[in-house]
Amino acid sequence: MQLIPYLNFNGQCEAAFKFYEQCLGGKIVMMMTHGDSPIAKDVPPDWHSAILHASLAVDDAVLMGSDRPPDQPGETKGAYVSIAIDDLAKAKRIFNALAEGGTVQMPFAETFWAAGFGMLVDRFGTPWMINCGRPE
Repeated sequence: MQLIPYLNFNGQCEAAFKFYEQCLGGKIVMMMTHGDSPIAKDVPPDWHSAILHASLAVDDAVLMGSDRPPDQPGETKGAYVSIAIDDLAKAKRIFNALAEGGTVQMPFAETFWAAGFGMLVDRFGTPWMINCGRPE
């Protein structure tokens, strides 16, 4: 089984996934608009450039997302995308990159359980937790 975070955006999915690709060092493996999909004829023309599905591969993990149709509920509450990483320098770099233009909720710092941990909401409204465990 895999648990894969699936993010929803208000027309910013393409920009967000290109940002995450840079921040996380991953590769976008799929990015399809509604207009490029088999359902294009069933979608209003102003929705053709919206992302139907995006998939980003980062090492052995996957992040997926799309633009939220206007008739679907808004903002998700109570969820974070959590990254567990063993490399402290890489964890700091990812935290700082994701925080650019966003809001830091808890600065990245050493804690009693981790060599480094921080929480933020990025410029697209996605909440993140970055955790770098202590070496054994």
